[in-house]
This record gives sequence, structure tokens and C-alpha cells, in this order.
Amino acid sequence: MAPLTDHPRRYELANELHARPFPEVNSNARVAYLAIRASGDAARRDRDLDRAHLLALLDRYGAAHPAPGATHYTGPLGKFRLKWESHTEFVTYTIFAEGVAERAFDKGTFDLFPEDWLDEAPGQRITSALLRVETVEDDAAIVSRIDQWFERESLAVARVLDGAMVVAGDFRIDEAGHMRFALFPGADCGMRRIGRVVQRLCEIETYKAMSMLGLVQARGVVRDLADIEKELSELMSTLTGPAEVPVEALLDDILGLSTRIETLVTRSNFRFGATGAYEAIVHQRIEVLRESRFQARQLFSEFMMRRYDPAMRTVKAAKGQLESLAERTARAANLLRTKVDVGRQEQNQKLLESMDKRADLQLRLQETVEGLSVVAISYYAVSLVGYLVYPFLEPLGLSKGLALAMVTPLVVLAVWLGLRRIKKHHLG
Repeated sequence: MAPLTDHPRRYELANELHARPFPEVNSNARVAYLAIRASGDAARRDRDLDRAHLLALLDRYGAAHPAPGATHYTGPLGKFRLKWESHTEFVTYTIFAEGVAERAFDKGTFDLFPEDWLDEAPGQRITSALLRVETVEDDAAIVSRIDQWFERESLAVARVLDGAMVVAGDFRIDEAGHMRFALFPGADCGMRRIGRVVQRLCEIETYKAMSMLGLVQARGVVRDLADIEKELSELMSTLTGPAEVPVEALLDDILGLSTRIETLVTRSNFRFGATGAYEAIVHQRIEVLRESRFQARQLFSEFMMRRYDPAMRTVKAAKGQLESLAERTARAANLLRTKVDVGRQEQNQKLLESMDKRADLQLRLQETVEGLSVVAISYYAVSLVGYLVYPFLEPLGLSKGLALAMVTPLVVLAVWLGLRRIKKHHLG
């Protein structure tokens, strides 16, 4: 019996589930996070440029390179630690550093990314964040810090992972261009658990920013749809109104609107689909944090419900409006095509009636011509018969006129029967 053979990619597929473990973060640490999205069609970007940019950073610190074709990498970067991931539309860089700066969210943390290296990024920053992980004495110390660091109006604070730590953030961009998040782990909170929350916060911020791209697209689509819907309404009013407008011209206009709508669908379909996927990830990441209330403060889920969900509903509404208008335009086009077909059928009916009249007239003319033909042929036939019977007239004592009068009916009858036989033969 032949030995059992493994699929050539069995181990690769199995190891993929364990390729991106959560980072381990100390209870006093700082984190700099950066997400870069390529311009244009980011999903079809040249990923070799992303890898080259990563290698340029690693070479500055003399760090080892990832395997060819890798979509994630974790390793030392001097005295720091780097985590790099390549996603469908963006790449992320996360630097973990031990200890906290004396000044909260100090700009120097993000300076771990060299400025000239940032300038050479193959894309644009979609988001960046500074995270401060700090162990404090009690809730009063947490309140003092978050009130000092964050904007109260948009502040979200929650105990997470069954009270293992407190996280806070206001989702505002600071003067240095970064988001800010603070984590206050308990004394017995493990490094892996802290790292899990750090990664979840970075993912929430990144996927929130990526999904908001759909809102920009939706607003543009809604403006275009308003114009198209107005034109469609005017066309339908013209179609049902008393004005005599060529249906073919209306059909051309409807087909033009359909083309514009299909163009909008093509341009926005990927973005709307990606927005829905990103939105689901944002809510899933917040759900796994297992939030609980911290001193009656706003939860992250509540912030998203008030500020984020309306934007996502706008995207869904734009998508639904686009689909609805496409269906209405298709129905209008079908209605016009039906009207055009009915008009053509009426024209064809009139044409057939005209052809019937012409055929009837032609038949009458043909019968008239046949009658004249019988007369003409009979005339010549009587003359010929006359030449045949003239020699026999004198012995019989008959005159030429009388002989011709006697044979004429017989000749005419013979000619008529002959023509009828020929006609019947040819017409079957």
C-alpha cells in the first residue's frame, strides 16, 4: 500500500494560524504605531515596494530580513521591537519600547521611525497612534491622567478583559498628527494580555480609519445619484406626459443614465464592500475587549454607536440608493423598450396592410392583363385559323366573315383554357 502523502502546502497552511501571535508588552511601556496605504488602487499595489521600505528600516538597525514573500514580521530593532504586517490595502508598523517617558505621549516615541525613512514611504499615512502603558496606584490616579491627557467630550474609557486593565482614548489627532491611547494594567496583568489589548486598539483605530474612506466615497456617490435621479424623473415625466417626444430619443437618454450608474457601481463596489468588512472587524474587536463601565464614563462601544455607526449607516444608505436607482433605471429602460417594440409592431402591421392592398391591386391588374392577353392572343389565333379554313369555304358556299364568326368563340375558349392551364401549372 502506498504511503500517505501530505499536501505540499499542508504545513504552510497550518502554521499560518500561528504566524501572528500577540506581542508581549511590559506593564510600563510605550508603543508607536503607523499604518500606510498606497495611493490609488491600494489592493493591487506593488507589494515589493512595501517590502523594500521595510528592509530599508531593518538595514538601518542591522536587523535580520523576513523570508521572501512574507506578509508579517516580528523581530528586534536595536533595543526596540518591531512588528510589521501587510494587509489587503495597507501595511502597519508597530514599535514597542520599554519604559514610559516623563512626558505623556512624547513625540520622541514616534521619532523611532526615522524622518527621512517616513518621507520615502510608498503611500500615505492612513493613521498613526501613540500608546502609553503605565501601572498606577488606583482609580483616582487614572482619572487624573485621562482628564489631563484627553478631550473630555469624546473620551472613551472602559475596564476590559473582565477588569484586568483600564483603557482610554478620545479618537482625536493631536498636534503631532497622532491618535492617543492609554492603558492602565493591573498589577497581576500578564505581558501577553497587555499586548493583546494594544493590538486590538491599533486594529480598532486602523479599521475605523479605513472604513471611513467609504463615507467619503458615499458622499460623492450621493451627489451624483441626486443628479441622475432628477434626470430620470424628468425622463419618466416626459414619457407619461402629453408631449410628443420620440421614444427612441428617450431610450438613448435612459441608456446614458444606465451607463453612468454602472460606472458609479464599478467605482464604488469594492470600497463599499471593504467598508462593510472593516466595520464588522471594528465591532468584533471592541466586543472581544469585554468592556465594563469605569466610573460612569463613556464606553468604546458607546462612542462608536454615537459617532461611528451613523457614518456607516450613511455608506449603507448610499449603497442601497445606488442599487435601487440602478433597478429603477433598468425598469424604465425595459418600459421604453416595450413601448418602442409596440410602436414597431404597429408600423409593421400598417406595412403589412399596405402590402396586402398592393398585392390585391396587383392581382386585379394581373387579371386585367390576363383578360387583355386572351383578347390579343385570340385575335392573332383567329387570323391564323382563317388562313387555314379559307381554302374550304368556296366548296361549302360560306363567306369569310361567316367562317371567322363561327371559329372566333372556339378560338377564344381554347386560348382562355390554355392560359388557365399554364397558370395552374406554374402556381401549383
